[in-house]
Amino acid sequence: MSEAPIVICEHCDAVYRRRPLALGQLARCSRCDGPLYRNRPIDLDVMLALAVAALIVLVIANVFPIVNLQVSNDDREATLWGAILATYDSGVGFVALLAALTVFFYPLLQLLLYLHVLLPLRFGMRGAGFNTSMHLLRAMQPWSMVEVFVLGVLVALVKLSSMAEVTPKLGMWGFALLTVLLTWLNSFDMHQLWDIAEERCSGRD
Repeated sequence: MSEAPIVICEHCDAVYRRRPLALGQLARCSRCDGPLYRNRPIDLDVMLALAVAALIVLVIANVFPIVNLQVSNDDREATLWGAILATYDSGVGFVALLAALTVFFYPLLQLLLYLHVLLPLRFGMRGAGFNTSMHLLRAMQPWSMVEVFVLGVLVALVKLSSMAEVTPKLGMWGFALLTVLLTWLNSFDMHQLWDIAEERCSGRD
């Protein structure tokens, strides 16, 4: 008889054996009370739709302006990459690089990894490099900081509103929607993807 799979707490590294839960029930670590896993039915179609939608929204948010600033008769539109380049030119290249990584490159890579994992599983296959992709997805989740960027922009808009007429543009709404989509996508239990891969197909890694 096979043993129950191992679950490791991401917060304190305590090790447990996975046990069946009632629908909607959440297992917590007895040491640090951190969440371990939840019995929530996972729908590959929903996850795949979220990943595709988030990828499209990410492109829109980066192509279109974030805000329009009007001071007297001077109108200026600000984009993410315009702000990053301006930050780099001002002599704080590390901040510009960090912003580019956490707001664009990490979310982009995360979404591409989701598609790489979900598309084969949707058709009953396990893609090449499945194990590596799953580990990368888990490791990258804390480094995708679109929500931090959105909060920062909102704070900046409030401060700028006393000096200029500030109008949120399509890019801003795109980042707000991207935050919702990524949060929803990352709320799914990744352990269930491992279970689906084990049930539907033999390992290729």
